[in-house]
Amino acid sequence: AVCSMGNSTSRLYSVLAKTLSSGAVSQHQDCLEQLDSARLDPLDPKDLLEECQIVLQKRPPRFQRNFVNLKKNTASNHRPIRVMQWNILAQALGEGKDNFVQCPMEALKWEERKCLILEEILAYKPDILCLQEVDHYFDTFEPLLSRLGYQCTFFPKPWSPCLDVERNNGPDGCATFFLKERFELINSANIRLTAMKLKTNQVAIAQTLKCHETGRLFCIAVTHLKARTGWERFRSAQGCDLLQNLKNITQGAKIPLIVCGDFNAEPTEEVYREFSNSSLNLNSAYKLLSPDGQSEPPYTTWKIRPSGECRHTLDYIWYSQHALNVNSALGLLTEEQIGPNRLPSFNYPSDHLSLVCDFSFNQDPDRLL
Repeated sequence: AVCSMGNSTSRLYSVLAKTLSSGAVSQHQDCLEQLDSARLDPLDPKDLLEECQIVLQKRPPRFQRNFVNLKKNTASNHRPIRVMQWNILAQALGEGKDNFVQCPMEALKWEERKCLILEEILAYKPDILCLQEVDHYFDTFEPLLSRLGYQCTFFPKPWSPCLDVERNNGPDGCATFFLKERFELINSANIRLTAMKLKTNQVAIAQTLKCHETGRLFCIAVTHLKARTGWERFRSAQGCDLLQNLKNITQGAKIPLIVCGDFNAEPTEEVYREFSNSSLNLNSAYKLLSPDGQSEPPYTTWKIRPSGECRHTLDYIWYSQHALNVNSALGLLTEEQIGPNRLPSFNYPSDHLSLVCDFSFNQDPDRLL
């Protein structure tokens, strides 16, 4: 087996083209373990973006989205921390289980769809990236993003539905990526969520980071709660378990917290209220885009399945409002941009929209909660 992900003399296209074939992860585990990211040559993001655009030249151009400035005249003595949250749609589910009846199978081809995903990430240049439904971690995201300067962590679901799909690429799970030049990893915890004292199939990652520029500690967490109608109490129990874990990790909110996730829950659900009313003093960043600062966006996912059209708000970026300020947030795609066939599409690689926020530390960290 060829283990190389490219070298300094090869064009980046060879890196994109040589990702392991579908279903190959388990067969190439020895090869993957030999891929020491520290020894691979760094990539220039501009070069990688150019290579993605070559692959995508027959597709429509990226949608344009603008950042909304939310800063309230609060001075900051450090660069903002850009956090990106995204359920990227597991390849095995997109092709095999999710039944997007208005999306042509041609639009879901991994060789092109992965470039759309990378293009979106490269366009917004997050300092911290939190992803769900990652089933191409070892052959695509870890090799490429580590060479862009990110430290990468992956925690798969114990019983991923991807494994039920023929020619799958292994289990899907949650993943975090942070720029090593900006942050130092202090502690990392992989959390298998429980509900009614039973271990579940849903997971979370929580990492305590130290910001090099400010010396401040903060915790970044990512999760993906149980899907489907009828599982509201289950999601509520998972949310309670995650909050308890995060209270311990943040020492009862002494360490600022950002939680990214696909909660599979509308704002009307109990798990949303649990996060809103938690002693961790969390607020949902995307509420700040509404005129009154109190309403979530009308949708973060929009798809058409055999059962009909699904338009829901399920994805969130929660943050410690006593310790962090939201400087700006990326506006959502409009209905016109999304189009009548909804998502995913030739224009956009996932059925969920990416969320991106710029955070700064409150200048008075000892302020009472």
